[in-house]
Amino acid sequence: MTLDSSLSARLKRNEAGLFSAVVQERSTGQVLMVAWMDDEALSRTLETRKGTYYSRSRQQYWVKGETSGHTQYVHEVRLDCDGDAVLLVVDQVGAACHTGAHTCFDADVLMGPENPQA
Repeated sequence: MTLDSSLSARLKRNEAGLFSAVVQERSTGQVLMVAWMDDEALSRTLETRKGTYYSRSRQQYWVKGETSGHTQYVHEVRLDCDGDAVLLVVDQVGAACHTGAHTCFDADVLMGPENPQA
């Protein structure tokens, strides 16, 4: 599967040609992580259904779980309304965060629900 050219034209990339990828777990709706992609990473993800991203620090592509075994099977990829991010809906096997946590958003809660019982 390839990205439709009209959708590709709507993607807004930064000066390095990258855009944000928000990764959501299909079964829980939980946001697992945020990563960077470029056109090649997105194409690889669409082809393989494996979450493939671009590392800004290492300047290389990486497939989630390639070394850790904590893989992502991609069910859906959606472009947001502004064209500046994509949403990947995945089945996550193991931890999504490099710290070993299930989600990258487990720590450092800036604001919680006012009434946790609600």
